[in-house]
Amino acid sequence: MTPASSTDRAGHGAGPRNTPAGRPANTPPAGLPLPVVLAGARGHGGWHLNNIRRLQDKGLVRLAGVCELTPLTAEELDGRHVEQSADFGALLDSTGAAVAVICTPIPTHTDLALTAARRGVHLLLEKPPAPSYAEFRRMADGVAAAGVVCQIGFQSLGSHAVHAIRKLIGEGALGRVTGIGGAGAWARDEAYYRRAPWAGKRRLNGVDVVDGVLTNPLAHVVATALALDGSTRAEDVTDIRTELLRANDIESDDTSCVRITTTGGRITVAATLCAEQPGEPYVLVHGTGGRITFWYKQDRVLVQRSGRGPEEIEYGRTDLLENLVGHLTDGAELLVPPESTGAFMKVVEAIRQAPDPVELPPDTWELLPGERRRAVRGIDGFVAAAADTLALYSELGASWALPNEVSTR
Repeated sequence: MTPASSTDRAGHGAGPRNTPAGRPANTPPAGLPLPVVLAGARGHGGWHLNNIRRLQDKGLVRLAGVCELTPLTAEELDGRHVEQSADFGALLDSTGAAVAVICTPIPTHTDLALTAARRGVHLLLEKPPAPSYAEFRRMADGVAAAGVVCQIGFQSLGSHAVHAIRKLIGEGALGRVTGIGGAGAWARDEAYYRRAPWAGKRRLNGVDVVDGVLTNPLAHVVATALALDGSTRAEDVTDIRTELLRANDIESDDTSCVRITTTGGRITVAATLCAEQPGEPYVLVHGTGGRITFWYKQDRVLVQRSGRGPEEIEYGRTDLLENLVGHLTDGAELLVPPESTGAFMKVVEAIRQAPDPVELPPDTWELLPGERRRAVRGIDGFVAAAADTLALYSELGASWALPNEVSTR
């Protein structure tokens, strides 16, 4: 997401209509390269800008416009001329965009997605797709009614490892699956929470934001665990227990865990942005006959099973924008449609409805002066233990952890 509301004026202009070319919403775009508008090109949006350039070099897309309150400089655009505007709807109209990539503050996602959908523009929408389940449904239902395609930006779900692990589970390689754990021990300095008005907020000016460790920076751990469990739809979730805590001076949570009961099993995810020694996040599948560890950012998998030596495999990955283009032009299966993130949004909703995060006592964390960040003592071990045992912090004996909330579907 971009640090500023680069699309504050977006979508407040004209109402529903087709693009200037008159393309109805359910008509596939013409040919390659597809014209793309990027909303939110700074911060994490810079990654999308570079990715669009990569696909542009392959002849798949063309960067037709950038939506930012403050236009990108010539240097940021790598010397290329690109139409720019702070009015998202007007930019979609003037560029004849076929696809919009939305990487803006979380509370703006639904309105911007619907602005594009009304114009027949297909979408890559950054995660989390919305700050509440109600806003998610408004977005997903509106996009479906408009007949456009929407891909949700959980890049880890483009990893070929996801299908491979699901296949191993289905073949009984691990015996009976007894649960799935997720661990994310990252570090973010104090400046991270000053990068934007919405950073670290649960609400801002009366609007839901829910920018917590499990819902935004380490949301991929939750979504990937749900995918490996085969529980991606909202109706697959039957119960959610949360423990939300914070060491930083913020509204939202930075050190949390969640237990998700699904129709297929049990998932426990623990995460922090206050690690002592930050490491690669991973998902761990437990079985009666072995286990699989998946470091999703690296597409790396370790299979350990009874009677065999350990096997480590690195998989490829399909880029989600490239997959969206392939879906629109060649009928490739869309990897992350909105309905496949319904279960994740149930977790977001449980966190939104939970009591405010518990402030950790000052004697449980230390300020690392050289890094200007807070580190919770022993948290790395608790995060790993939660993934390994499927226990919550409070069940692991963390003196600072108190159960927060039980939320049932």
